[in-house]
Amino acid sequence: MANLDKRGGYTPRRVRERRAYQLLIAGGVLGTIGIVGLVLAVIGAIGAGWPIIALIVAVMCAVMFRRMVGR
Repeated sequence: MANLDKRGGYTPRRVRERRAYQLLIAGGVLGTIGIVGLVLAVIGAIGAGWPIIALIVAVMCAVMFRRMVGR
């Protein structure tokens, strides 16, 4: 019992939950920004570069979230 070292690859549940929540919120916000930005780009109000980048990052957040929750 004297040697109670933590395991190297262990992440506490609260930390995993917080990361999953942050990925979910970030992906949702970036997805919304991307869709609204693309609509504005089609209308001609703004360029399409930033909305496309926002959509790419939103997809990355979604993939990371799915890997984290295992579904």
